[in-house]
Amino acid sequence: MTVDSSESRYGSRYKWIALSNTTLGVLMAALNSSILIISLPVIFDGLHVNPLAGNQTSLLLWVLLGFNVATTVFLVTFGRLSDIVGRVKLYNVGFLVFTLGSILCSITWSSGTSGEVELIAFRIVQGIGGAFLFANSAAILTDAFPANQRGLALGLNQIAAVGGSVIGLVIGGLLAATGDWRWIFLVNVPIA
Repeated sequence: MTVDSSESRYGSRYKWIALSNTTLGVLMAALNSSILIISLPVIFDGLHVNPLAGNQTSLLLWVLLGFNVATTVFLVTFGRLSDIVGRVKLYNVGFLVFTLGSILCSITWSSGTSGEVELIAFRIVQGIGGAFLFANSAAILTDAFPANQRGLALGLNQIAAVGGSVIGLVIGGLLAATGDWRWIFLVNVPIA
């Protein structure tokens, strides 16, 4: 009986720890990308902004898409950087940056257009953290699991990503119903 090199290197429990951590990170990042859609009226009301006013429409789009744009722009670069520096190390950096971005979004201190610009900047910080999480999740699982179990691990990880998008809509609606928009961004903090 041969032992897979990843198991001999890390121990047999490592792969399950890696799966739970990466799945949690992907779930959080996916949840965060969809939680805003249903919560926008409460967020703009809290910031005292009319997103449909003449000069506000582009800012509305950036609040929605800032996270996704940052994640997309940095994904490949962070993947390559992780190959050089270390996947787990930069994955943990991603958790830190993502959590910091979530906290900053929740404490956006200005209102009006300046509050909207702050929120966009903080969503981009979240997106940078999300890029670290997305770039390293599958690579960590590929390293941790033997070839005959990689499909299971990657499949569970991607189910969490799809599930996070759906759960984000539900949680966003529930939190928006409270009227306090700041909770929408704090939902990820206790998990991280």
